[in-house]
Amino acid sequence: MRDLAIIAFSVVIAIILIKTRYLADILTSTKEMEFLGSFIAGIFFTSIFTAVPATVTLGEIAQNNTVFWTAFFGGLGALVGDLIIFRFVKDSLSEHIITAFENIRQKKILLIFHKEKRHIGWMLKILGAIIVASPLPDEIGLTLLGFSKIKMIYFVPLSFFLNSLGILIIGLIAKSLIS
Repeated sequence: MRDLAIIAFSVVIAIILIKTRYLADILTSTKEMEFLGSFIAGIFFTSIFTAVPATVTLGEIAQNNTVFWTAFFGGLGALVGDLIIFRFVKDSLSEHIITAFENIRQKKILLIFHKEKRHIGWMLKILGAIIVASPLPDEIGLTLLGFSKIKMIYFVPLSFFLNSLGILIIGLIAKSLIS
């Protein structure tokens, strides 16, 4: 119940930020400050509710500044956003989903998962990593990484690298559009 309340609260906050254009105003006002703007947009780059305006902002920052620094600081911000989401997903959401599967008579799926745990774990990590690197919201990828029980010592550099790579690609595309 606590997790549902947190999700509902964050959805309400995201809707308020989007409807009032407050988020767009924040991101627009920080884009002139390359490093800070990239960092803040990177934090918002990870969430399903804020990924689109953050992606646009990162593209605009990259068009007017250095693509690599935009990707670096945006990747740091995205790492912060991912750490917040990952702590929630890894610790509670993935366990709730597994419990739900057990209660829905999907024992065969769980049996396959337990028998092939090593192979499925790597597939979940790869698929989760692809989603984190893409402009798609990170929640799905982080859930898959949470299922695979990735250790934090591996998650931090992986998240930074993948998000920086995704932002770098967005920046290069944005730069090519103005050339």
